[in-house]
Amino acid sequence: MNRRLLLVVAGWVLTALVATGAGIAVIGLVGRTFAGGPGDVLSAEEARDALARAEASPRPTRPSPGPSSSPAVPEPTPTASAEASPRPTPEATPAPTPTAVSRVITTRGGSVVARCQGGLVTLRSWSPAQGYEVDDVDPGPDESAKVTFESDRGEVEIEVRCSASGPVHTVETDTETD
Repeated sequence: MNRRLLLVVAGWVLTALVATGAGIAVIGLVGRTFAGGPGDVLSAEEARDALARAEASPRPTRPSPGPSSSPAVPEPTPTASAEASPRPTPEATPAPTPTAVSRVITTRGGSVVARCQGGLVTLRSWSPAQGYEVDDVDPGPDESAKVTFESDRGEVEIEVRCSASGPVHTVETDTETD
């Protein structure tokens, strides 16, 4: 009976060790996949460059609910007995949308990615600097958009408008004094 109990305990311990080792290995692989390693941290300049490249690269656009510029009509296959049928005329193509211009704006309170299109500005993203937090955001699209970053040292408000060359901004700082 003692030998049987010893085998059961040894089998249980071996199973627990194998399961624990497999779990740790899987968590290590999954953790690296999602979290990345310490070498994946970008500097502020690298982050600005990456944002600029991302904004400059073409993106797929969402289809509009309106009529398409090229209707999807299957072409008839010619047969010996088929009569010629008139092809549908293509609908008028919509006017091209104005070019969008994006700009990264960096202040001591944080960074903003602003985009102007059709005379309206939209804040695409905003990120507070270390020690700051987002206090208020009006992301647009509108004639102006703004974000306020706040810390125990004061506030930084970034207001963005559109000009002919793209987003332009003003910065207001309110420094706390004790």
